[in-house]
Amino acid sequence: QGARRPASSEIDKRLQNLKKEVATQDAKHRKTLGELEKGVDGLFDSFARLDSRISSVGQTAAKIGDHLQSAESQRETASQTIDLIKYLMEFNSTPGDLMELSPLFSDDSRVAEAASIAQKLRSFAEEDVGRHGVTSAVGSANASRGLEVAVANLQEYCNELENRLLSRFDTASQRRELSTMAECAKILSQFNRGTSAMQHYVATRPMFIDVEIMNTDIQVVLGDDGPQADSSSIAEGLSILYKEIADTVRKEATTIMAVFPSPNEVMSILVQRVLEQRVTAILDKLLIRPSLASLPPVEEGGLLHYLRVLSVAYDKTEELAKELQSIGCGDLDIEGLTESIYVSHKDEYTEFEHASLRQLYQSKMAELRAEAKQQSESTGSIGRAKGASLNTSPQQLISVTVVTEFVRWNEEAISRCTLLFSQPTTVAANVRSIFACLLDQVSQYLTVGLDGARESLNEAAAMRDRYVIG
Repeated sequence: QGARRPASSEIDKRLQNLKKEVATQDAKHRKTLGELEKGVDGLFDSFARLDSRISSVGQTAAKIGDHLQSAESQRETASQTIDLIKYLMEFNSTPGDLMELSPLFSDDSRVAEAASIAQKLRSFAEEDVGRHGVTSAVGSANASRGLEVAVANLQEYCNELENRLLSRFDTASQRRELSTMAECAKILSQFNRGTSAMQHYVATRPMFIDVEIMNTDIQVVLGDDGPQADSSSIAEGLSILYKEIADTVRKEATTIMAVFPSPNEVMSILVQRVLEQRVTAILDKLLIRPSLASLPPVEEGGLLHYLRVLSVAYDKTEELAKELQSIGCGDLDIEGLTESIYVSHKDEYTEFEHASLRQLYQSKMAELRAEAKQQSESTGSIGRAKGASLNTSPQQLISVTVVTEFVRWNEEAISRCTLLFSQPTTVAANVRSIFACLLDQVSQYLTVGLDGARESLNEAAAMRDRYVIG
C-alpha cells in the first residue's frame, strides 16, 4: 500500500502537467484562430476593395470607350462633312461643267455611292436655296445664287446618272441578268423612290409596245367575223386572251419580285397599265356603241347584239380583274378601275336596254303581220284594211309562245342588269323598269290580238249575212 501511493502521486502530477500543456496549447490555438479570423476578414475586405476598384476601372474604361466611339463617330461625320463640302464646291464651280468632278462621280463601280452623295448634296442645296429664297438680305441672296449653280449642276448630274442606270437596267433586262437589274433598281430607288425605273420597266414590256401582239389580240377575240361575231364566240375569245394576259402578268410578277425593292408598287403600275391600255384597246374594238337615232338592223343583231357583247365583255373582264388581284396588284383599286372602264356604257345601259326591247317587239310584230299576210294571200282570204291588222284565227292572234318569247327577252335583260350593277337600289330600279316594258309589250300584244279577233268575227258575221241574204 505504501508503494502504491508514490505511483498514484506521480500519475496525478503527470496528469496535472498534461492539463497545463493542453490548456497552454488550447490558448495558443484560440489565439491563432483569432488571428486567422482577423486575417480572413482583412482578406475579404481587400477583395471587396479590389472588386470595387476593378468595377470602377471597368466603368471608367467603358466611359473612355464611349468617348472614343463618340469621338470616332464625330471624326467620321466631320470627315464625311468635309468630303460633302468639297463635292458641293465642285458642283458649285461652273454652271453646266461636270468634267472637273471627283473620280467618284464617273466610276461605274461606285455608282451607288455616287448616287447617295449626289442626292444628299442636292437635298441640302435645294433646302438652302429654298430657305434663303424668302430672305431679302444681300449676303443671303449671294449665298443662294451660289448654291443655285450647285443645284442646277446636281440636277443635271442626277439626270445623267439616272439615264446611265436605266440604260444598264435595260441591257441587263434583255439578257435576263436579274442580279444586275436588282442592283440598278436598288440604286434608282434613291431617285424619286425609283418611280422612273418602275414606270420604265412596265412601259417597255412587249405587250404594250408590240403592234403584232395588239393585232393578235383582236384576231383572237373577233376571229374572221369581225365586229359581227356572235357573243358566244367573243366570250370564248376573251377567255383565251385574258388567260394569256394573266399568264404574262404572272411571269412578270416573278421577275418583279426578284428585282425591285418595292415590288408591290411595280405590280400596281403593271396591272393598271394592263387594264387601261391592253384591255381597253380590245374593248374599244368590241363595244362600238350604236346610235339610238339610227338603230342597227335586227338582221345584223340589232341593239341586242351590242348588249350581249357588253354583258360577256364585262363578265370576262371582272374575272380577269379577280385573277390579276390574286397574282398581286399592290394598293391598286382594281375593282374601281375595272368599273371606270365600263362607266360610259353603264351610264346609258337602261336606255339601250329599253330601246332593244322595243326593237325586238316591233320586229316580232312585223314578223307576225308578214306571216298573217302571207297566209291570207295563200288562202285567198279577205285582207285587212290597209294591211295593218293580223288576218288569222283568234288562236293564232294571241299565242302563248309569243308571250313566252317576250318573257325570255325580259329574263335575259334582267340577267344583264344584275350582272352590270351591284347596288341594290340601282338593280331594283332597273329591274322594275324592265319588267314594266314586259307588261307594256304583253298589253299591246293582247290588245292587237283582241282587236284582230273582233275584226275577224265582224267580217265573219258580215259574210254570213251576205250568204243568208243571197
